[in-house]
Amino acid sequence: MNKVILRDIKSGDLPVFFEHQKDDIANQMAAFTSKDPTNWVQFCQHWNRILTDDTIIKQAIILENKVVGHISSFEMFAEREVTYWVDREHWGKGIATDALKQFLSLETIRPLYARAAKDNIGSRRVLEKCGFQLTGEDKGFANARNEEIEEFIFTLRY
Repeated sequence: MNKVILRDIKSGDLPVFFEHQKDDIANQMAAFTSKDPTNWVQFCQHWNRILTDDTIIKQAIILENKVVGHISSFEMFAEREVTYWVDREHWGKGIATDALKQFLSLETIRPLYARAAKDNIGSRRVLEKCGFQLTGEDKGFANARNEEIEEFIFTLRY
């Protein structure tokens, strides 16, 4: 398997992230996405907030010198949470797992939380392989599905 590398996000990565975000199948799987994944202006406003917020740890996921996704951690509901996105072309290759394992050395706050739509089996497996344990359930409105859906809450304690 090729080596996954994490690096700081550059402004030139944003058009790549935008293309990833426009994938309908990936949006359905992620579920909790932007209201309009094709809106470049809203996308840039969202990412400008992320890039200028020093409390967010954010990294591009690189494979063979190509940006294939991103991973970050941030405060939500007064808890530290991790999120990631890998281009659908690279699903099922262990890239998200490798990226998350590396990221966990950058994000040292514990407990660390993550959420996944109940039917997002791939993301659930990534979290479990990285030591996260299923600790709860919740419901939330999923823009990509235009309805409230159930999600699992995972916790990494150590």
